[in-house]
Amino acid sequence: MFSAMLLTISIVALSQFALYYWRAVLAGVAAQPVSDRVLIAAQVENGRFTPEDFQTFAGLHKLTPDLDLNGSGLGLVRLYYSVIEGLDAFFGKKIPVFAVWSERERVICARYAAVQVDRRLQANLDLAASLRSC
Repeated sequence: MFSAMLLTISIVALSQFALYYWRAVLAGVAAQPVSDRVLIAAQVENGRFTPEDFQTFAGLHKLTPDLDLNGSGLGLVRLYYSVIEGLDAFFGKKIPVFAVWSERERVICARYAAVQVDRRLQANLDLAASLRSC
C-alpha cells in the first residue's frame, strides 16, 4: 500500500515538473524576436500579438515546408492553446483574473508559432542559398 502511494506521488511530482519545464521552454522560445517579414505575412499590426494570431501563424506554419529532419511542430502547443481557450470560454466570464491569464498564455502560444515560422523560413532560405553556391 505504501509503495503504491509513493509511486503515485512520484508520478504526480514528475508530471508537474515536466509540465513546468515544457512551459518554461515555450515561454523561452516565444521571447525570441520575430522578423518583420513574418509579421507582415501574418498582418500583425505594430508587432502586437493577439490570441487570435495563433490561428494565423499556425496556418503559415503549415504552408512553410519543413526541410529540416528534426523540425519542430506545433502539436503540443495547439493542444495547450485549445485547452486554455476552452477553459477561458468556461471560466473567463466568471473570473476576470483567469481571462487575463488565459489571454496572456494564448499570446505566448501565438508568439511561439511566429518564432517557429520564422525559424523554418530562415532555414529554408539558408538551404536555398547553400544550394545556389554549389
